[in-house]
Order: sequence, then C-alpha cells, then structure tokens
Amino acid sequence: MRPGKLPPDLLADLLTRLPGGDPRVLVGPRVGEDAAVIDFGDRLLVAKTDPVTFATDLIGWYTVNVNANDIATMGADPKWFMATLLLPEAASEGEIRSIFDQIAQACRGLGVTSVGGHTEVTIGLDRPIMIGCMMGEVQKDRLITSSGASDGDVIILAGPIAIEGTALLAREAGEELREKGMSEGNLAEASQLLFDPGISVVAAARAATRAGGVTALHDPTEGGLATGLMELAAASEVGIEIDAEAIPTLALTREICAALSLDPLGLIASGSLLIAAEAAGAEAILAALREAGKESAAIGRVVPRSDGVSLISGGIRRALPQFDRDEVARFFDSRQ
Repeated sequence: MRPGKLPPDLLADLLTRLPGGDPRVLVGPRVGEDAAVIDFGDRLLVAKTDPVTFATDLIGWYTVNVNANDIATMGADPKWFMATLLLPEAASEGEIRSIFDQIAQACRGLGVTSVGGHTEVTIGLDRPIMIGCMMGEVQKDRLITSSGASDGDVIILAGPIAIEGTALLAREAGEELREKGMSEGNLAEASQLLFDPGISVVAAARAATRAGGVTALHDPTEGGLATGLMELAAASEVGIEIDAEAIPTLALTREICAALSLDPLGLIASGSLLIAAEAAGAEAILAALREAGKESAAIGRVVPRSDGVSLISGGIRRALPQFDRDEVARFFDSRQ
C-alpha cells in the first residue's frame, strides 16, 4: 500500500474487529474522532497517540505539539506525554540529544509533563521515526467530540490551512523550491511558520470552548482540510457545505503548492482547527479567536447528510476533493 492514512472504509472495518466492552470507555476507536475518552470518576482521561514520519527536522517538537492538539480538540488540557523514538543506525549522539531537547522545549511551552517512553536504534531506517502518546483530562460536562455537529451549525476554521505542510516542505524540499524560483526570504519565512503562527491549536481550542456554543471540534492533519472535513462529517453523520473563497490560505502556502503542483486542500494541516458551532454562538467564537490572536473565518455550514460534503467556488458547487494520501506524501513519493 502507498504511504499515508489507510482508506477510511478499510480502517472502519478494522476498528470493528477490536475488542471492547469496558463501560468506562466513553469514546473508543472510531474514524473521525481525535482521541479516546475514559471515565475516571470525577474527571475524564483523554488519550491520543500519533506518529511523525514525514519530518526529520524538529521531529521531537512536532510530535509533542500534534499530539497535544488532538487532546485539546476534545475540550481537554494536555498533561502527560510519552514517546517511542526509533533511530537509524547512522544517528549521532548530538542528533539524539537535539531531539530530546525539542521534546523538553515543547512540553515546557504547553505545561506538559514527560512521563517516559522508549528509545532505540532500529535496523533498516533511513530517518528517525517518533510515535507520541499524549494524555489529558477534562471535566465531564466540558467534553467535546467530533461527532456533535448538527444541521444548521456554522463551520469555523481557526488558523490558515496547511501551516505544517507549508513549513515542512520549506524545510525538507528547499532545493526543489529554489530551483522553482522561490526566494531565500520566502523560504526562510515559510520555515518559521512552525512557530509563527505555529502548529499548536491548544490556545484556539480553549478560546473557542470558553466562548460557548461549540458542538464539535476536529484537528485536520494528514490529508489536509479536505480530509478533516470528511472525517468531521463522517463522525457527526452530517453533510457540510464549504465556501472555497472563505478558506484562509497563506500566500506562502499558495506559492509552495503552485511550485510543486500540490493542492493546499490536501496538504497536512496542523495549525488549523475545525469548529462546528451553533449559529447563534458563531460570532462570539470568532471574536474570542481573534482576541486569542488566531486568524479565523466562518467557511461553511452543516447540512443534511444526504447533501454530502461539497465545495462552492465561483458560484459552482462540486463534491469536495478527496485525497487518498496527503499531498506531502505524494510529493516525497515522487522523489523516489
């Protein structure tokens, strides 16, 4: 099979084969949900595991942040982090120390405690691979899932799309982008998108939930905004209608995607947050996001499931493009 996420139908079938039965598991394995939720009495434990396989630069920093994002999209606070780090035989002690420093820096920035993990040198790797596990907690009445959206809700996007993908390509494909005419200044600026505006959505999730009226949250990552919207629609069993012109997209993202013949809608999108909100509360959420320093926009609405997931561009409605793998994976595969 090709690199990237499994086809959603295959994944859904595989998940039905896993054992369950513990009544304390409130949210278990399901396509479209960002994390698991377990009832621990007065609080809910929220748990997530996610790997970083595309990036080699700042892999420790990436892994902490992308896992923390999925905890935040459940309305929870990320608290405890574990990681499995698999290293190629060519890794130097200096490189390994750098990865651990990145983990430490990212955890401190989020107020997260590192509680262990596993590190080894593994035969057959040509680059480091890290799998993170983040755990957090939330009060029972503040849990939010990807499955709460309903007909008439407004779809809000906090943060421009494909921040992570744009920065990742600037850092990992600089030679190709220079050959395509991208300036050193724009390449450097794109590389720094990891930090400004950044790929963390923890603050945005907190701002949105404090404002009230949020019915669902989802973190669009691998497969980009398009895949995130499809996952949200599947989890909530609804349709979604999106205004293409309303989607916030950085000029740097457009430049890099044009240079490499990639579609921004399918480019890994950590740094943006999908929010479904009651129509009456949408303006308050947008105001709260602006106050938190997060560029945001209402980009569409929830419609009946029978209407499907569509994109309106230039007054023309069409089915939302689907990506069987992330555009970053497609680009790296084309290099082989």
